[in-house]
Amino acid sequence: MEPRIASTVRTTRETDIQIRLDLDGTGRVQAETGVPFLDHMLAQIATHGLIDIDVSAQGDLHIDDHHTNEDVGIAFGQCLAKALGDKRGISRFGHFAAPLDEALVQVVLDLSGRPHLSYGLEIPTQRVGSYDTQLVREFYQAVVNNSSMTLHLRQWAGINSHHIIEASFKAFARALRLAVEIDPRRAGSLPSSKGAL
Repeated sequence: MEPRIASTVRTTRETDIQIRLDLDGTGRVQAETGVPFLDHMLAQIATHGLIDIDVSAQGDLHIDDHHTNEDVGIAFGQCLAKALGDKRGISRFGHFAAPLDEALVQVVLDLSGRPHLSYGLEIPTQRVGSYDTQLVREFYQAVVNNSSMTLHLRQWAGINSHHIIEASFKAFARALRLAVEIDPRRAGSLPSSKGAL
């Protein structure tokens, strides 16, 4: 099997992002985005998705975290799509429910080629530390749009904002891990009755 490794560079007037993903990694992460909470969430994707992630970002943080947060999501989605290639042999679907203390979040995703986000998180506070919790949705939307995945997030329990967000990233990581895994029974075929994704 060819290595499923990809790199993406995204440079705008607002941000400069470099990212590298290895879908068959060991969970190694080096995240330096300038947004500590985002780095912490990227570490969840790496650790629980067994995806090696190297990301560095310089952004207009003197304004706020929005552009950096969104552009890291864009670059992650583009890099994921590139690493998946033609998607031959992948399982395609992934589902996981992750608890974190009182919080429980379920993620269901499909690497379908059709971008759609159904976002069901109810985060009770506007900030976790200095991180604006509205940016969680912005990150997921950017990933969805640029990887062309269908992503459903459902919160079944939770009152602590940090726990809810982190549970969502852990569930996303495990669901993504299932979806990108190679299914040996497919023998390299596309997981679609249409013959295209």
